[in-house]
Amino acid sequence: MIFYKSFTIKTKGFEDVINITDKINFFVKESNITEGIIVISLAGSTGSITTIEYESGLVNDIKSVLNNLIPRGVDYNHNLKWGDGNGDAHIKSALLGTSKSFSIHNGKIILGTWQQIVFIDFDNRSRNRDIHIQIIGE
Repeated sequence: MIFYKSFTIKTKGFEDVINITDKINFFVKESNITEGIIVISLAGSTGSITTIEYESGLVNDIKSVLNNLIPRGVDYNHNLKWGDGNGDAHIKSALLGTSKSFSIHNGKIILGTWQQIVFIDFDNRSRNRDIHIQIIGE
């Protein structure tokens, strides 16, 4: 069986971290698939799907570390070519990735005790982001 859903979230940009775990769990339950695999993906190249312990300290640490490693405002070649100032967002997205997959067992995503699924928007403006979910299993 294959189950597909998508949803849109409004973001603020600038490393906006949004916990999407509850939404994903809702769709897993709706799918009635008890054993399988879920793939969660972003249609875009300036955001990321990843996992963290979603608490304010770590959220701030993620933002700080990423901005220290890949600072905003640098003359990245992308910025020079397109003039949109979001070269850092593309690099952060490429490093963290735009999709994640997880096993589903007994109707639940297998996650660690403190592990949540998050979307991070690295762009330099607010956006409406489309997240796609495909579940394959039985």
